[in-house]
Amino acid sequence: MVALLVTMVMGLAAHSQPQWLRKTEDPEYLHRAVKLLTDIMVHDIYSPPVASRTYAYVSVAAYETLVPSNSNYVSLAGRVHGLQPAPAPVPAVQYSFTLAAVQAMLTVGKSMVISEAVMDNFRQTVIQTMKADGMPGSVMDSSLAYGSRVAAHILSWAAADHYLQTRSLPKYAVNNAPGYWKPTPPAYIKAVEPHWNQLRPFLIDAAQFKPSPPPSFSTDTASRFYKEANAVYYAGKGLTSEQTAIASFWDCNPFKVNLRGHVMFATKKISPGGHWINITAMACRQLQKDVVATAEAYAFAAIGIADAFISCWDEKYRSNVIRPETYINQYIDVDWLPLLQTPPFPEYTSGHSVVSACAAEILTSLFGDHFSYVDATETEFDLPPRRFSSFRQAAEEAAISRFYGGIHYMPSIKNGLDEGTAIGKYVVEKLNIKQGTF
Repeated sequence: MVALLVTMVMGLAAHSQPQWLRKTEDPEYLHRAVKLLTDIMVHDIYSPPVASRTYAYVSVAAYETLVPSNSNYVSLAGRVHGLQPAPAPVPAVQYSFTLAAVQAMLTVGKSMVISEAVMDNFRQTVIQTMKADGMPGSVMDSSLAYGSRVAAHILSWAAADHYLQTRSLPKYAVNNAPGYWKPTPPAYIKAVEPHWNQLRPFLIDAAQFKPSPPPSFSTDTASRFYKEANAVYYAGKGLTSEQTAIASFWDCNPFKVNLRGHVMFATKKISPGGHWINITAMACRQLQKDVVATAEAYAFAAIGIADAFISCWDEKYRSNVIRPETYINQYIDVDWLPLLQTPPFPEYTSGHSVVSACAAEILTSLFGDHFSYVDATETEFDLPPRRFSSFRQAAEEAAISRFYGGIHYMPSIKNGLDEGTAIGKYVVEKLNIKQGTF
């Protein structure tokens, strides 16, 4: 009833919309807000799991703010773990739901990043732009207030996901026995988020999609484990230019440590989840999706990606598998180096494989089986764009990139794809995403 009343007040039929409303109800405001969040997390060096959590809460905040503006969309309350219905807009009050959604996004995002001033500056830019487009002051005030109420609701929900409690848990104790993960050069960074499986997921249970066990560790040259490591070794020694390009494109290393002589410095890139959030933006723009459909796509993709990280990290610290770089240097070739820098967490399963397969299933359900697009995500990191004929093709390339990069064995990639696909299909089912109707 509230949604109907608000819709009537807003006059959403195109012929009756005031000019300022037609100008301001623009999905580009959401796209710009998400890109700003990505840039801040790259600058602030957020680990992939933490970035995924941030995307999820920010995206849900935008979606829940916009749901009352369109009766074709349904709240996530009662569908994701722990989320209660958000505050409703006041009947007979005029709103810009886009401004309210941006306010909710930025308020939630500001609480989860370090560079808060950048968020505030963008908020003021949005307000000034909408004011210049003729938005009445009363509408601006009511919209900002409504967005703030939804943001407070989302932040209260987020506060109960056990994230803060994991900040004070004991640091990971490295197991120095053979076969277990150990920090790798050049920086020997400590284990990233060893307690991530203790977070409240959005739709799944942490161990619900537990993959098949990895091959048993062995140094016997006839063993499967040795053969898998040897395959990584020889692949790394004979990479083609295309394989190198694929590995580099999907590197997505938020914090790469570089050594030049005695100088050590870092370069920063987008996270794996951020890469798929950017693909979501490309798809929405390509199909010119409106603001509510755009918010839904971000929310569904971000929820799946966040749950994929929880599932993957649950397995990583259970199986605690040694990385190829460590194994190969100890048992095959002491001088061998992978093309990509080895990430600071256990090997099994491949995070890229799990997250990419999950995201691909969700985006395929939203946009279709044969959605062709050009992925220019990495151009700002001086890497050329790549063309894909489907999201699943992109996911498979992202997965195999980790083998080319020398940082994963093949079972981790194959089983990771299976794990991520299963999670993605579950998300599609739980969120009742209709194939081909987006």
